[in-house]
Amino acid sequence: MSKKKFYVIWNGHKTGVFTSWNMCKKHISDFKGAQYKSFASKEVAEKAFKGNYADYVGKDTKKVQLSSEELKLIGKPNLESLSVDAACSGNPGKMEYRGVNTKTKKQFFIQGPFDKGTNNIGEFLALVHGLGFLKKLKSNLPIYSDSRIAISWVKKGQCRTNLPITVENKVLFDLIKRAEIWLKNNTYSTTILKWETKAWGEIPADFGRK
Repeated sequence: MSKKKFYVIWNGHKTGVFTSWNMCKKHISDFKGAQYKSFASKEVAEKAFKGNYADYVGKDTKKVQLSSEELKLIGKPNLESLSVDAACSGNPGKMEYRGVNTKTKKQFFIQGPFDKGTNNIGEFLALVHGLGFLKKLKSNLPIYSDSRIAISWVKKGQCRTNLPITVENKVLFDLIKRAEIWLKNNTYSTTILKWETKAWGEIPADFGRK
């Protein structure tokens, strides 16, 4: 049996601490710039609600403890960067992705939710969207993703999902095709970096549903 979680909404149709994901989802659906995150206990959730969203999202309280030698080898993240992430309710399920400023967590773009998607597809689309976003701005910022699979797909120029195309997710596959065409027809100098979750906690673009 999965442990009960508590959901904090700092910015949504309704704010506060909620006891189920369905209830949380109801108050953030179609709300641009929604700010929310899950917590393992009511006490921590209530404390978080009294604080600021930026103080909690991107920070993992259950972060794996690494040795000082391991942390030294990994180093610290480059905060002058773009971070992307995806979230999916079910597999497949409703999927969305976004990109944020790594340092300030300001949201630059968000897409979805899309029906019958997967997290890997979302991570792939988020990366390509980020690459296009940075190229349009003529920005030399690096981009972080916590998905090795998505990074490899982007470098290969193809979303290698095994998800079948259905009427429900055809729109999503149209986006995948557009992303693959963009990768084929565009060059970019953006450095794609792996976000080291074990050392740094959740990526700043995380949707806070873990």
